[in-house]
Amino acid sequence: MRIAVSGSSGLIGSALVGSLRTDGHDVLRLVRREAAAPDEVRWDPQQAYVDTARLTGCDAVVHLAGAGIADRRWTEQYKRVLRDSRVLGTAAVADAVASLDRPPSVLVCGSAIGYYGDTGDRRIDETAPPGRGFLAELCEEWEAAAGPAAEAGIRTVHARTGLVVSRKGGAWGRMFPIFRAGLGGRLGDGRQYWSFISLHDHVAALRHLIDTASVSGPVNLTAPEPLTNREVTAAMGRVLRRPTPFPVPAAVLRLVLGELAEDVLGSQRAVPRKLLDSGFTFAFPEIDDALRAALRR
Repeated sequence: MRIAVSGSSGLIGSALVGSLRTDGHDVLRLVRREAAAPDEVRWDPQQAYVDTARLTGCDAVVHLAGAGIADRRWTEQYKRVLRDSRVLGTAAVADAVASLDRPPSVLVCGSAIGYYGDTGDRRIDETAPPGRGFLAELCEEWEAAAGPAAEAGIRTVHARTGLVVSRKGGAWGRMFPIFRAGLGGRLGDGRQYWSFISLHDHVAALRHLIDTASVSGPVNLTAPEPLTNREVTAAMGRVLRRPTPFPVPAAVLRLVLGELAEDVLGSQRAVPRKLLDSGFTFAFPEIDDALRAALRR
């Protein structure tokens, strides 16, 4: 297959590109500069530009680009960066593939379980409505921006990602050194649910979404059984063989992170109903196994 990927330098994108190429697929990478290699395609989300000629013949497009949600404090300026990088970028890619004479059969777009907002201890699947707050509203607008592709008849999938367990990046990439130093602990009261997924399973799920013609719309990319932050903290201590004596009070998180703290302390018990119903099998469904896999890779 010939597959184009945006966000190919990120944690998930780079792992996906490596996995696809290992299996012999032809991968094109969307880059924000002049293309300097045969596998590069220039795009500029701010200018709504994609070199569509280079996408001709692609069987699938996977759009993962976007500024890091937790990379900075959510100032009004950074919230605009988050929105533009997702909404404008998705619109540019969706318009580009919709304009092709021979469009790809599928567009897989990144999204997040932040779509649901804070849902407490209630188990939620893809049928749950959008929540409230900046991240929920951003996810709703982000997914809507892919509309032109769906309207053009392209199977469009929104991969609502949970917390990816990896030592190479993301939230867990920052947590591993802290817990290894014996300085880890629960966040707030630790009762909030964390819907996690191993990096290996996330990449496998993206490939499953590319290959499974019966799946479209939102799909939760999370392990089957979400855990509370308290349970995740215990697992980190167990796997790393370190004490976890330093809880971070909610008031401190709010002081340090500002508005972002509400999402860190919020609870999303999201389950991957559509993935499971479509026959996907998790390699690392349990948190201990996901953590050990992250440490090996």
